[in-house]
Amino acid sequence: MPSGLAALLDDVAGIAKLAAASVDDVGVAAGKAGTKAAGLVIDDTAVTPKYVVGLSPQRELPIIWKIAKGSLFNKLVILVPVAMLLSAFLPWALTPILMLGGTYLCFEGAEKIIHRLFHADDKVEKVVATLNSTELEKQKVKGAVRTDMILSAEIVAISLGEITDQALVTQAITLIAVSIAITAGVYGAVGLLVKLDDIGLHLAKDEGALAGFGRGLVKVMPGVLSAITVIGTAAMLWVGGGIIVHGLEEFGLEAIPHLIHGLSHGAEERAGGLIGWIVEAGLFGVIGMILGAIVVGIHMAWVRMRGGH
Repeated sequence: MPSGLAALLDDVAGIAKLAAASVDDVGVAAGKAGTKAAGLVIDDTAVTPKYVVGLSPQRELPIIWKIAKGSLFNKLVILVPVAMLLSAFLPWALTPILMLGGTYLCFEGAEKIIHRLFHADDKVEKVVATLNSTELEKQKVKGAVRTDMILSAEIVAISLGEITDQALVTQAITLIAVSIAITAGVYGAVGLLVKLDDIGLHLAKDEGALAGFGRGLVKVMPGVLSAITVIGTAAMLWVGGGIIVHGLEEFGLEAIPHLIHGLSHGAEERAGGLIGWIVEAGLFGVIGMILGAIVVGIHMAWVRMRGGH
C-alpha cells in the first residue's frame, strides 16, 4: 500500500512539473505573440474611438462595452478556433486570408478618404439624420465589430505565426490569453480616451490647482479625437498595405517589396531608424491607398450596376 501511495504521489508530482512547464511555455509564447502584434494593437486603439464620436456621453462606455464583447466573441468563438484548424490542416491558407483582410482594411481607409475629398457622404448624412439614437447606436456597434473582426483576425494570424513551433494545445492557450489581454487593453484604453473630456470637465469645476488642467483637457480633447480619427484611417492603409506587401513577398512577387525595403533601408542609413520606419510605413500606406481606391472603384461600379448609390 505505501509503495502504491508513493507511486501515486510521484505521478502527481510529475503532472505538476509538466503543468508548470506548460505554463512557462504559454507565458513565453504569449510574450512573443503579443509583442509581434503590438503595432496592430495601436491601430485597433486608434480606430475604435471614432465609433462613439457624436453620440451621447452617457452612452459612450456602454457602446464601448458592447464593442468589446463583440471583439471577444470575434476572437474566442470564431477566430481562434479557425486559426487552430488552419494551423492543423491548412497552414498554407494563412497568407491568402491575411491578404484578404488587408485588402478590406485598404478599402475601408480609402473609402473614408474619398468620401471626405469628394463629399460623397452627403447622402449618408441624410440617412443618418433619419435614424433614432437606438438605430444609430446599433449601426455604430455593428460597424465597429465588423472592422474589429478584420483587425482581430490580423492579430490572431500574426500571433499564430510567432508560435507555430509550439504544440497545438500551447498555441490554443496562447491565442486565448493574447486575445483576452489585447481586448482588455485596447478597450480599456479607448474607454479612458473617450472619457477624458468628462474628466476634464469634472476637474474644471474645482477651485483647486487642477481646475486649469481640467479646462485645458476639455479644450484639447475635440482636437485629439479628430486626430485619432485621422490616425485610425491612416492606420488602416498602413497595416493593410503592409500585409499586402508581405503577402506578395511570401508568394515570390518581390519587385514591390524589394523597392520598399530598399528605400526604407536607405532612409535608415542616412537619417536613422525612426526615419526608415516612417518611410516604410508611408510607402505601405501608399500601396494601401492605391489598392483601396481600386477596390472602392470596383465596389461603386458594382453598386451602380445594381441600381444603387
